[in-house]
Amino acid sequence: MRSKFKGPVIQRRHQVDGSTTDQRLLDSRGPTDWVHTDPWRVLRIQAEFVEGFGALAELGPAIAVFGSARTPADHPTYAVAEQLGAKLVAAGFAVITGGGPGAMEAANKGASEAGGMSVGLGIELPFESGLNDWADIGINFRYFFARKTMFVKYSQGYVVMPGGLGTLDELFEALTLVQTQKVTRFPIALIGVDYWSGLIGWLRDTALADGKISQADLDMMVVTDDVDEAVALMTAARDDA
Repeated sequence: MRSKFKGPVIQRRHQVDGSTTDQRLLDSRGPTDWVHTDPWRVLRIQAEFVEGFGALAELGPAIAVFGSARTPADHPTYAVAEQLGAKLVAAGFAVITGGGPGAMEAANKGASEAGGMSVGLGIELPFESGLNDWADIGINFRYFFARKTMFVKYSQGYVVMPGGLGTLDELFEALTLVQTQKVTRFPIALIGVDYWSGLIGWLRDTALADGKISQADLDMMVVTDDVDEAVALMTAARDDA
């Protein structure tokens, strides 16, 4: 059955629409009634921040885990993400993901089965239908920027599994925030040396070599295949704070 979350509302069957709230906000084409409706959107945006802050205010130390929604349950990366979720809980962290399937589901599952706090921050998309079953606390957002704020505000670090454009978006936003000192003491671990080596190589051999970034920018990331190393990086940053 076709279904879609639109913020806290679920649509099913013929009620599913073909656009998203972000799309309507950002698409400036069409009639000029946006002049009148955009100010009212501020109230909906405000409500998303209030709901997120209210739900997560007492979360405690947490780590965000990102990765592809397209990772199947029988893929080795799924098992690694599940192990990661459990080990973060054992280290005293809550686990926050994007709430979707794949690697996100695996991390939520690992955290939930380990008895920890498993959080999913979903987003209204035309091709996904809500939060995975392992997110014990779930918030579904209409606006990407409200959701991204929650990740940065309530996470003490990011662990990034192999993923696509959405994963890269979260990774590079975090790197930019650390580079510009909008956030401090924010560890970033990338799991999957083979997967990430091409990106790291391009950053080093092209962006760094051409003077577009500094070595300190590259040093913000730790690339590893060892889940324990990633967890230790998060723990050390917490303990040094």
